[in-house]
Amino acid sequence: MRRSRTVSCASAFLLAAACTFAGPATAPAASNRTGLDYVALGDSYSSGVGAGSYVPSDASCFRSRQAYPVLWAASHASSFSFTACNGAHTTDVLARQLGPLNGRTDLVSISVGGSDSGYARVMASCVLPGTGVCTSAVTRARTFIDGTLPADLDRLYSAIRRKAPAAHVVVLGYPHFYQLHGACRGGLHDTERSALNAAVDQLDRVIAERAAAHGFTFADVRRVFTGHEICSSSSWLRSVEWRNVVESYHPTAAGQALGYLPLFTSVA
Repeated sequence: MRRSRTVSCASAFLLAAACTFAGPATAPAASNRTGLDYVALGDSYSSGVGAGSYVPSDASCFRSRQAYPVLWAASHASSFSFTACNGAHTTDVLARQLGPLNGRTDLVSISVGGSDSGYARVMASCVLPGTGVCTSAVTRARTFIDGTLPADLDRLYSAIRRKAPAAHVVVLGYPHFYQLHGACRGGLHDTERSALNAAVDQLDRVIAERAAAHGFTFADVRRVFTGHEICSSSSWLRSVEWRNVVESYHPTAAGQALGYLPLFTSVA
């Protein structure tokens, strides 16, 4: 049943998941002034895709009022620029999101690398029939993660440091997608779910290594999402959303508020 349905929808999912992005936008300064100049960079996990309550003027970036940078800035920042955007690669952040950074920037957050690694294509492939299709897509992504992504991250992280030399930079990782042997009925097999989780582990490892090399703080979100993956009894991640596929495999509002926000607060 799952296979016949997903075949008909896979092409639409692939097209929608190949995310677009727009230029940076600056959010209003927070009302609670504590003197911190905060800039939030990155991809869909930082812009808040999946959390709803999107800012209409930032439609293509899917910047959410429920995203962890917005929630944190409301209580801690006197100046806040929100340039994170759905689908952003490292090159997009480098070219379009660094404008607000300067010598007065105190804090920077960023999640990036998932789009570079082709995770939209991987997840689209994994809803197709046959375990081999999924594992082959995961293998290609892992080859990119080890071979190409480190240098891309180095270029971006170096640019962030040049533009914001005094800033504390927090690099946030990605959660596991699935709880293995969980409550899901149908859908992917645990072999596929395990392969996807292993690829996330590899992605987070590379991101953490490059962040440390630049003196940045890596925040490992996997531990706070444990027990809240897809197939758990209390998931903070969306599975395939057939009516709004761009939100598939992204944190819900609860994932942003109860997962990413406390973790970021603990290190920021």
